[in-house]
Amino acid sequence: MITKVASERQGIQSIEVGFRLLDVLARNNRSMMLRDIAKGAGMPAAKAHRYLVSFMRIGIVEQDAGTGRYDLGAYALDLGLSGLGRLDPVRLAGPVLDSLCETIHETVALAVWGTHGATIVRIVDAGSPITITLRPGTVLSLSRSATGRAFAAFYRSPFLKKMIDEELHEQAQSSKTAIGTCRRQLEKTLTEIRERGLSRATGSLTPGINGFSAPVYDHSEHMVAAITSLGSVGEFDVEWDSPTARAMQQAAADLSHRLGYAPTAR
Repeated sequence: MITKVASERQGIQSIEVGFRLLDVLARNNRSMMLRDIAKGAGMPAAKAHRYLVSFMRIGIVEQDAGTGRYDLGAYALDLGLSGLGRLDPVRLAGPVLDSLCETIHETVALAVWGTHGATIVRIVDAGSPITITLRPGTVLSLSRSATGRAFAAFYRSPFLKKMIDEELHEQAQSSKTAIGTCRRQLEKTLTEIRERGLSRATGSLTPGINGFSAPVYDHSEHMVAAITSLGSVGEFDVEWDSPTARAMQQAAADLSHRLGYAPTAR
């Protein structure tokens, strides 16, 4: 006898088959003829047509009366927007951070843009004997930390430039360096970060600690968070092509994908 739980897990095959047609339409980003949709879904055109008729009745698919081509309908847009509204980078980052920590064996964190700048909101401690003084709520330097530099390089905010300028003025005064020199040094660093798609800091904020930080984007192609990894100098490899660097970029790409990010060709 099939139990209720097992029956529920089996699902409804016809729904799964029908959604293959929707997947074809979604992946092609254009209206399509019946024969092409059916071919893409791997089913006979007559069978595909029956599914499409049902989908049109509920508004998830529409058909152009003039050309006969099919496309996703208004209800598909409603579902997509509703799903995007539920995407929370902090919540979705949990499994990504856990996996990254297990892969690189370093402390990792998630930062978002807060009232006072780049702010740590989530941390996964690798249990290293080196204590890293990073806590949720910590606001990081935009010019000296890996996390802050990631936001300085990729984040869009009307307040960002003003906050960077204030920070550079403080640095110039404390180090007795010309503000123009500080600004040029930072811009050189940010240019390299933009070219690499990854930020790093080598003990410039916390002595003895190195870090990488990778930007996370949402469906609108805006940076919404940064994934950061930290480790002790001598143990933490800060080479741009190191396994840690590659794992960081992959983790950020995975979370960005979960948030609906689909980079456009440039």
